[in-house]
Amino acid sequence: MNIPKITSIAACCVVLSAPAFARDQIQVVGSSTVYPFITAAAEQFGQNGIFRTPIVESTGTGGGFKLFCEGNGEDKPDISNASRKIVESEKQSCEKNGVTDVAEIPIGYDGIVIAEKKNTVLLNLTKQQIFLALARKLPDRHGKLLDNPNQTWKDVDAALPDAPIEVYGPPPTSGTRDTFIELVMEQGCRQVPAFVKAIPDEAALKNACRLLREDGKYIESGENYNVIVEKLINNEHALGIMGYGYYEENTSKIQASKIDGVMPTQMSIESGQYGISRGLFVYIKKQHIGLIPGIAEFVQEITSENAIGPDGYMTAKGLLPLKDEERKAVHVSAKNLQKL
Repeated sequence: MNIPKITSIAACCVVLSAPAFARDQIQVVGSSTVYPFITAAAEQFGQNGIFRTPIVESTGTGGGFKLFCEGNGEDKPDISNASRKIVESEKQSCEKNGVTDVAEIPIGYDGIVIAEKKNTVLLNLTKQQIFLALARKLPDRHGKLLDNPNQTWKDVDAALPDAPIEVYGPPPTSGTRDTFIELVMEQGCRQVPAFVKAIPDEAALKNACRLLREDGKYIESGENYNVIVEKLINNEHALGIMGYGYYEENTSKIQASKIDGVMPTQMSIESGQYGISRGLFVYIKKQHIGLIPGIAEFVQEITSENAIGPDGYMTAKGLLPLKDEERKAVHVSAKNLQKL
């Protein structure tokens, strides 16, 4: 009569001897700029036949962190890509929802390009000019802030073309937009003395510097930069804001504007000479290691020399590689998955 019980226990033990995973595919969200690089890594990773190909979704950096920080479990992402560092409010959201063990790993560099249709007049823009073109409010001659009156680039500066201001760019969820606002709008804003004088409070000034106009001169184009490329091809007056990798893939169709006299190139971005450059990152939810198979192994693939080295497959897609000593540090971090 005890045999059924023994059999039942034995059966139980057989079942538990094999790992029971919540799901068997890694889920990645985040930056549309980093998306093609991590997608390439996911495809490479899936080819080894040990683990399934990770699912990579382009949500924008901010959108990725929102999903990543919602909590732990099989219905939550394992990795978030980012075209900027995580900010304090996002860290607090993670901690509030129990995401308390996160590793941050840099994978390379990128520049933000302001592109236009190929074979049009090559623009040489300053950050101040870009701010004057795209700011929501500008001071009048009495120092009062009014809706931006500039309709053409010639309105901004008599030396620029008499062409309508029409700039296609990413939405608020995008890390590219965050970086553009920080490195172009805020810096350009502070080069306009009348604007700075009009808002003496530092916090209020920073907020006002970051506001893009909403009258149709700046057009949000989603997270798909290929849409922006198509807009430029079909409109010789339009400009488009995108990552260097997307620009480099489309140099047969579009060209890059100079910023403060400097063209975006691999050398000018890596050296910091080009004034709109940034780091790219992946964030790993360490609490999912062991819950979802292959996370640690996938991080090893992402950070391998075969991926992010000078001759790596991500580099071939436009990722600008970290310096040798930086990559050595990344290899160590990837092995240890050091906590953020």
